[in-house]
Amino acid sequence: MDKLKVAILGATGLVGQRFVQLLHKHPWFEIEVLTASERRVGKKYGETTRWMWSEEVPEEVADIRISRTCFDSVKEVDVVFSALPSAIAKDIEIEIAKQGKPVVSNASPLRMEPDVPLVNPEVNYDHLKLISIQQKKRGWKGFIVKNPNCTTAILTLSLKPLLDKYGIEKVRVATMQALSGAGYEGVPSMDIIDNIIPFIKEEEEKVNRETRKILGTLKGDHVEPLNIGVSASCHRVPVLEGHLEAVFVDLKEKPESIEEVIRTLEEFTSKPQELKLPTAPKKPIIVRREIDRPQPRFDRMIDKGMAVVVGRVRWDEASDRGIKYLVLGSNTVRGAAGAAVLIAELLVAEGLL
Repeated sequence: MDKLKVAILGATGLVGQRFVQLLHKHPWFEIEVLTASERRVGKKYGETTRWMWSEEVPEEVADIRISRTCFDSVKEVDVVFSALPSAIAKDIEIEIAKQGKPVVSNASPLRMEPDVPLVNPEVNYDHLKLISIQQKKRGWKGFIVKNPNCTTAILTLSLKPLLDKYGIEKVRVATMQALSGAGYEGVPSMDIIDNIIPFIKEEEEKVNRETRKILGTLKGDHVEPLNIGVSASCHRVPVLEGHLEAVFVDLKEKPESIEEVIRTLEEFTSKPQELKLPTAPKKPIIVRREIDRPQPRFDRMIDKGMAVVVGRVRWDEASDRGIKYLVLGSNTVRGAAGAAVLIAELLVAEGLL
């Protein structure tokens, strides 16, 4: 098929750069437009971007000139990917959707709107059915789909097979979140070197709300959130990339063995794997059996950053039907740009793009 033309909003930031990495040689998509802040408009992408993820900017996009972040810049493309800061994303994304363009967004505004799909592709791809409801309700020609908060994306992927097999009553999670999750200038060096910051603004609330929506059930014109307790404690640690999460789950049914739990996680696949989508990991969940894995430095980029890695799966001694484990994922790939690209691939495969 002919490649679809795409725009990346906020293309010079850390997540925007991940979009560029994932899309510059994509078999279905072709980067046509890159936008950034006003001070970069007109400059070549390779000259104005402080590139963080590899040795140099991909040559296919280095000479693309930065456009303004507005509808006029994207009116000739087929799909818009947004890596915009939350403070400016809402109004721009709404305007683009009103004017008829599909927007797949990593930004947090609108995630909890009843008619906006919040999608972790292997977990709740069926929530994309909300698109037609959104268009009818709002009178839009286009639409907006959101991918989750990075922490939530990693967590819910590990929870989905457990929910399907055993049911879940409660989830508790303590996170150790990488610096890249806060953006290039997000945490000053004097704050984080030789230190751990035990608070990330609004992160725990996002994990609570988004987990219940993503694991919820589509009921007509809305998603009925999963009726479980979710408790999160989120912390910033001096790691560049990769969120590590200690997860404690109270199940409705007790597994026969920990080995059974491990098999349940390892054998999990979903619609993206069935469709063999280009960005889909072959196995969404990799289980490491070593006593000291996963570790960010070694495991964060498994399957190009699109799989999550689970380890230390064991019984929770404080619960009759509880298990505990650690899960690691790339916060900028699986938890951000990669999930958005996989959503767009689903949209193509399902005839929605």
